[in-house]
Amino acid sequence: MKPRLILLLVVSHAMVAFIGFAAGIYTLPLLTASAAPDQAQLKSIQTQAEFTASFVRELKGSDSLHWGEGQVSINSQHIALEGELSPGPDFKLYLAPEFVETEQEFNALKSKMVQVGSVNRFDNFIVDVPSHIDPANYNTVIVWCESFGEFITAAKYQ
Repeated sequence: MKPRLILLLVVSHAMVAFIGFAAGIYTLPLLTASAAPDQAQLKSIQTQAEFTASFVRELKGSDSLHWGEGQVSINSQHIALEGELSPGPDFKLYLAPEFVETEQEFNALKSKMVQVGSVNRFDNFIVDVPSHIDPANYNTVIVWCESFGEFITAAKYQ
């Protein structure tokens, strides 16, 4: 085989492998997402909410691949979203004492935040709040992609 043909084959196969890998990272979380909470569970948490907030797409750190939108309901036992997040791997839910909307702001304040738990759905999720965490001690809820260090969304609730 000619060296030029070999190079073309190597480059084309590498591109296909990269596209497949990227597609896998994007779709695997969708395939492995946990079951959605039913509407009765969401409504129960919404009626017992001590705080509410809204995720919006128009934050500085959000973009077309990293965003969230919908109504967040918070009480001492649960944090629930009736809405949608962009799909991605390893999303974590944090509470912060100050509002942040970029990766830089998140990283600067991370030592003062508390990780509540994992987000295993991209629409209508409920995350249990551990008993040692009091949401009243914070004012912002944040979704963060731990694996890639990506800011997804945030909302100030008090």
